[in-house]
Amino acid sequence: MGKFTREELEEALKIYNEAHAKASETGDWSIWASIFTDDATYIEHAYGEFHGRKEIEEWITAVMAPFPHMTFPHEWVCIDEENDAIICCVQNTLAHPTDPNKKFSFPNWTRAIYAGNGKFSYEEDIYNPAKDAPQAIADWLEAGGQFECEPKVLPKYG
Repeated sequence: MGKFTREELEEALKIYNEAHAKASETGDWSIWASIFTDDATYIEHAYGEFHGRKEIEEWITAVMAPFPHMTFPHEWVCIDEENDAIICCVQNTLAHPTDPNKKFSFPNWTRAIYAGNGKFSYEEDIYNPAKDAPQAIADWLEAGGQFECEPKVLPKYG
């Protein structure tokens, strides 16, 4: 059994989702980075591995700069009480610039380890943005979506 109850993990998921929502709404991704412990590890298969909240914040603010209002609705969530983990499938979603009923998205699975006190000590994102993201982003741009700035951080493939 893990350190935290199911109820505590469900509350942690709310904290995680609220930070994501506020970061998406404001475009300030340091808000989302603030839910990580000072010594957290973040494994991002396309971008690399980040150690500590500071590295996570530097990376996430740079990678989200072109589309700071991307949202991450869940398709499903699994609470792993034995490992204090939350596993979910999210859709990385860009809103249509003019049609509120249309969205552009691509999936990823996330595993986050809760450390207590509203903080996470580990996250790993599992997906293939080289395969899944280009079409969604191209369709969004074709529909009139615009980058807030040129991409500052590119995935590391190969």
